[in-house]
Amino acid sequence: MSFKGKTIVITGASRGIGKAIALRLAQDGANIVIAAKSVTEDPRLGGTIFSAAAEIEQAGGKALAVACDIRDEDQIKNVVQQANEHFGDIDILINNASAIFLGGTEACPSKKFDLMHTINVRGTFLMTQHCIPSLKKAVNPHILTLSPPVNLDIKWLAPHIAYTLSKYNMSMMTMAWAAEFKSNHIAANALWPVTTIGTAAIQNLLGGDKIVEKSRKPAILADAAYYLLQQPSVECTGHLFLDEEVLKQFAGITNFDDYAMQPGASLQKDLFL
Repeated sequence: MSFKGKTIVITGASRGIGKAIALRLAQDGANIVIAAKSVTEDPRLGGTIFSAAAEIEQAGGKALAVACDIRDEDQIKNVVQQANEHFGDIDILINNASAIFLGGTEACPSKKFDLMHTINVRGTFLMTQHCIPSLKKAVNPHILTLSPPVNLDIKWLAPHIAYTLSKYNMSMMTMAWAAEFKSNHIAANALWPVTTIGTAAIQNLLGGDKIVEKSRKPAILADAAYYLLQQPSVECTGHLFLDEEVLKQFAGITNFDDYAMQPGASLQKDLFL
């Protein structure tokens, strides 16, 4: 299946994993709606919705950059309206935008708690809610959310409960949408990496160059998303996938060495695994 002419909304696609997925789908000629708040470049992170749009066009896709902070419902509505007016109905929604703070209960300021829950939970919910009417009209509609398997091992709850709650909420919403919209043939799945992914955000938040050296490239998630979103929406829904699982099951890829940021390095497992 080709994504040529398919309209795909990706939150947080101005950089990192979201942009990598956008570029992979753009190679097929997809219409990519970049819904992110980066209109000016943060030197620590790099990239804006406009620079991402230029790269998408260069990769072979069509791009629409729409400034959107998914904490603002009116901005979400504008993304959907702009997507519909520019490209037509939405075929795929990728909920990639997320906020992170890895601190315990006493260490987590209320503004960090609120940030994670308004972006990761409320924002993901509202973006999905407003895309549903359009997705109902699509031929093979998918909702793909970047969130982990729900693992209730206490080691994922005690150290950073606020972040864990927000990410598990994203996964639970995914499971709910798979059941709620099954009759509409809308697939809802989650995707999560087995290892840390070498992005600027990871470098800034989790330990600098050392963690990046132990990580994989964003391309592994981009490829996993590419193959997962090709699956029939009526059959492949309600799963909390790991990237390796998707590549093995749907692409027959079993050797992941080429995805390493540093060939031969010992890899760092991601959270929740």
